Amino acid sequence: MKLFVRSCYILGVKIYPGTTTRVGALLWGVWIAPILFAMITPIPTWAQVFVAERHAIAEAASGDEMITAFYRARDFEPIWTGADAAAIARRGALLQALERAHNHALPTARYDANALRETFRAASHPHARGLADVSATQAFLQYARDVHSGVLDPDDVVGDIVHTLPRRDPLDLLTDFLESNPRDFIAALPPRHPEYTRIMRTRLEMLSLAESGGYGPTVRADRLVPGDSGPNVVALRNRLLAMGFLGRSVTATYDASIQQAVMAFQGANGIDPSGLADTTTLRAINRTVEDHLGELALALERQRWLNVDRGDRHIFVNITDFHTRVIDDGQVTFITRSVVGADERGRRTPEFSDMMEHMVINPSWYVPRSIARRSYIPRILAGRGTYMEVSRGGRVVNPANVDWSRYSVNNFPFSLRQRPGPRNALGQVKFMFPNPWNIYLHDTPERDLFNREVRTYSSGCVRLQDPFDFAYHLLAVQEDDPESYFDMILNTRRETRVDLDEHVPVHITYWTAWVSPDGRLNLRNDIYGRNAALIRALQAAGVDIGAVSS
Repeated sequence: MKLFVRSCYILGVKIYPGTTTRVGALLWGVWIAPILFAMITPIPTWAQVFVAERHAIAEAASGDEMITAFYRARDFEPIWTGADAAAIARRGALLQALERAHNHALPTARYDANALRETFRAASHPHARGLADVSATQAFLQYARDVHSGVLDPDDVVGDIVHTLPRRDPLDLLTDFLESNPRDFIAALPPRHPEYTRIMRTRLEMLSLAESGGYGPTVRADRLVPGDSGPNVVALRNRLLAMGFLGRSVTATYDASIQQAVMAFQGANGIDPSGLADTTTLRAINRTVEDHLGELALALERQRWLNVDRGDRHIFVNITDFHTRVIDDGQVTFITRSVVGADERGRRTPEFSDMMEHMVINPSWYVPRSIARRSYIPRILAGRGTYMEVSRGGRVVNPANVDWSRYSVNNFPFSLRQRPGPRNALGQVKFMFPNPWNIYLHDTPERDLFNREVRTYSSGCVRLQDPFDFAYHLLAVQEDDPESYFDMILNTRRETRVDLDEHVPVHITYWTAWVSPDGRLNLRNDIYGRNAALIRALQAAGVDIGAVSS
């Protein structure tokens, strides 16, 4: 007790006469002892906390060279776990984005918002805070990569997708993030093109529709035409209504309103708008909400692959839509039908972007080796002659002077060229954007192909129905009278290169789903069978096709 009293005086606490031993013991155990313990127990200094936290950051980042370099440049200072306003804002912005990742059809398990929130909450000591900081950086970088330029590396899934993805350098990404408003920076990561927003909105609406039963019963008929009536027409009516192609209606007859709705549906699905519900149309109408949700999830991913400045003026080729467009400041200023590559190995048109640099009027056709082996060399070796110019080492050879029996398809040493002219395979003009795949846009003498609904007949290049008008449109920005200028060169019948003063971006895409500015979902057939493999790859990466968060 004497020790207790002495300790109380040392601490400036006076014990009054009459205080019982029991009360003194209570004071000792509840109040005095903890104070004494605190006085004699070493308290970690700020320097010790500083070292422990940064040592943990260095340890956690050691497996990633980029993250290590980022933190090393900052002397391993944390960016997420501090108590300052900047760190708090970063944490809030990141967690909010991760909680909404479902809405972008992203693999949310890669950056689990709930797990990261718990990691932050449980980081009660320096070492844990250091680990939490690196975990947040990893989640941020993964999310930023996925939402900005895509979950997949598509060429790993489909070899004909050769887009150069707009992947941002992680160090630049983190540096720019720290210098920006966190919420604004993260909000700007997804594609800013209005198309992306429209697809997201449509997907959310479709998810709600799926929860309420989808489009309703399918149409159990092979064909319906104006004048028909009965339950199949009612099913058709209800599905057109649910898809947004028909206003409120109670008709059970295939009347004018149904016919107009069918035509609108056909136009949005790349089907000849006859107004007749034929087999092709009904097959498309009977697709499920779940089918369309998969298409929309993939459409968002494809938008992310093209998350670049597409150019105030650019050329847009949609392989599945069989059309080529010129876009000026977001508006279509020219459109023409296209023929694209056949659905055969080595002939499918690839997906990529490049810059159109020039056009060639009255072009020669230098026959690619793959096409020559398939279509021309066997004919020549069989003695059926050729209208091609034959050359070797740059010198023209007279075919009559060649002993063709010495050669086969495999050791054929000659090059083949078709001279300029109206019957040239490239027609009378080609549009060049030099690329490793030898793909370009061009005219064609095979005009009848443009009248077909499915136009997959080329060896990979894109043929244009209106190549002269396309040339006039491109030349209008540099020639006062583009038509006269073009025709003057054409009439010389000499192969002539015409450079474009301003190169024009060309985007060759494979969009099977998009949403037009009026909010209408447009769908096209998966002509090369790419979608199934890509959707499986998204699901394997963790994308829940039908998931959304509020």
